[in-house]
Formats: sequence, C-alpha cells, structure tokens
Amino acid sequence: MNEKSCSFHNEKELRVGQGERVSAGHSASYDKDNSALSAFRGIPISALKNHRILPALTTEANGWEPGVVSTEVLRAQEEWEAVETIQPETGSWVCSTQPGQLISFSEALQHFQTVDLSSFKKRIQPTVRRTGLAALRHYLFGPPKLHQGLQEERDFVLTIAQCGLDSQDPVHGRVLQTIYKKLTGSKFDCALHGDHWEDLGFQGANPATDLRGAGFLALLHLLYLVMDSQTLLMAQEIFRLSRHHIQQFPFCLMSVNITRIAIQALREECLSRECNRQQKVIPVVNSFYAATFLHLAHIWRTQQKTISDSGFVLKDLEVLAKKSPRRLLKTLEIYLAGVSKGQSSLLGAKKCCGPQAPYSKDLTFTGVCDLQPHSSEGTWLI
Repeated sequence: MNEKSCSFHNEKELRVGQGERVSAGHSASYDKDNSALSAFRGIPISALKNHRILPALTTEANGWEPGVVSTEVLRAQEEWEAVETIQPETGSWVCSTQPGQLISFSEALQHFQTVDLSSFKKRIQPTVRRTGLAALRHYLFGPPKLHQGLQEERDFVLTIAQCGLDSQDPVHGRVLQTIYKKLTGSKFDCALHGDHWEDLGFQGANPATDLRGAGFLALLHLLYLVMDSQTLLMAQEIFRLSRHHIQQFPFCLMSVNITRIAIQALREECLSRECNRQQKVIPVVNSFYAATFLHLAHIWRTQQKTISDSGFVLKDLEVLAKKSPRRLLKTLEIYLAGVSKGQSSLLGAKKCCGPQAPYSKDLTFTGVCDLQPHSSEGTWLI
C-alpha cells in the first residue's frame, strides 16, 4: 500500500471520527483534536505505526473511546498491522527493522557444510587430466600429490566453486551485505540488485552474473579478506587503488579472477606441497588468494598499470603464482607481520594517493577466462 492510499484512508478515518464525535455532542473538543490530527495527514503509515500514533487514532485519544468503530477504521487498522509483516521484494534482502548482522567466514563455511551439495560435487574435476608428455613431465618433475586425508577438503572447496549465488538463501545475502559494509563503511543493508554493486567493481547491477568460473567461492574469498582485521586493511588499500582516477579497475571482478587462479593452482596440485605441510587445504587456499591479490596490487601500482593491461597482468600473475606459491605466501606473511606492528603499507613506502573515482562502466576489463589457454592441459576448465 503506497503513501497516497495510506493518506486517503487516514483522512477518511478522521472524517468518520469527526461525524461520530459531533453526533455524540463533542464537537467543541473535536475541533481542538482535529487541528492536531490534521498535522499527521500525508505521513507514511510506517511512520505513524513506529511512533505509536496509530493506536491513538484508532482506539484511544485523550481518554476517549468511540462507541462505534466504522468498517473503514477496522480495515485501515488491519492494513497498518500488516505493514510490519510485509516482506521485501525478491532480491532486496533489506531488513525492515534493523540492519542485518555481519557474518564471519567460518559461519558462512559451516553453512555450506550443512547443506546438500551432492549435485554440485558431481560437476567437479579435482585434478587436471594430463596425457602423453605432459603426464610424464608432471610425474617426474611436478609437485607432490595431495595427501589422501586432505582430498575431501579439496573437493569441498571445488564444490563451493560450483555453487552460484542463491537469492533465496539468507546466508548468501548476509555474505554480500558483509562485503558491502566492510568495503564501504556503510552501516545499512543494501539491495541485492543495484548500481551500488558496480561501485564495488562488479560489471553490472547483479553480482551473480560475475561469478563465472569461481562460483560462490569468489564471494567467500572476499568475505575472508574483509573479515580479518589484518587483511581488511589490505583489502581497503586495494579498493582505494581500484578507484584511482587513472589506474582504476573493477575491484570485485579482479578478485573473482584471482579466485579462478587459486582454483586452477589447487587443481594443478601447485598448492599440494603447502597443504601437505600444514595438513590443511582451506586456509592454504585462502592465504594463496590473499597473497596473489597482494602481489597484483603491488605490480599494478609500481608499474603504473591501467585497465587496458588487465589481461596481460593476470596472465603473468597466474604463471608466477603457480610456479612460486611459497614465495607469494612468504610475502603475505611478512606484510601481515608488519600490519600487526603498524609498519606495513601494502603498496610500498608511499600509500596510494591521488583523486579517487567510481569505477567507469566504459572501461574494458579482460580476465583470465577471456584469454586463450596457453597449453592443452585444460588449465581453464574448472
């Protein structure tokens, strides 16, 4: 019910009340009350309800109780009562009473551990299939195989990468809301669809359309980045760099591409040695993602990269990340140690400076999935 209809019922109710009070011989006192009540005409119903004006208008006013309640008043009262239970339109995820609570990475991960993902698990290909010389070379010189006890955790990560964004799942909504609030500093929830997502670096108004090749794992990686006090500083600095008036790039879309690189590194067993050493998969993949993003931001700023360089930068970054994952992880470790002491600046001695601007829709971004594969080993298949 819109505000105009609310106002109409409100005025109609006041007129009915006026007739009743005149017929009861209270015209003098009513004239006094009517001057006060007329100030509420045109106020939205929700506002009247929140300020407890509705009960005063419909049941009691200055101790007076009506002898007869008209059907119009009863109908309006029912509509007012329904205001509190009206649900947002599909895709809004905006709380009508108070902002939703932030969600941690571990809570979001537990959600996926409790839901049935069997249909998604059937789609995964845990490792890259190699044949001929590629298989022989990998056997002789490649990284070690992942320990059998860790393979289920690896498959779980790859399964999440097959899951899309579900607008009907409140946990999915909380993940998006948390990312938005942490990056922007907003205390209020936002709609699932809208231009505000483009401001964060998605290509369109619906984040779900940008998760190709990475699925919900891309959002979990962003959640991991912003919910840790140390990596949050890193995320905020990269986000500021992404809004530089010359070196701007789509922050979230870049993050999705780095998640794709992490998925490929996991499937090609580039992370197996580190996973075996730590006896964990998820923390290693998360750290690898963060370390790769850190290195990209450093290259982007120090080498004065722009959006036109994005495809080539990501290509070189993928090669380096797969070849030397331990080196990237060590760099991240040093950076985070500096952050804890208040000494680290993500982008070098000087922090990113210069005017900031929202991401331009006219810029063309090239991701890893937009480039031609450089080998026949299926490195682009997830």
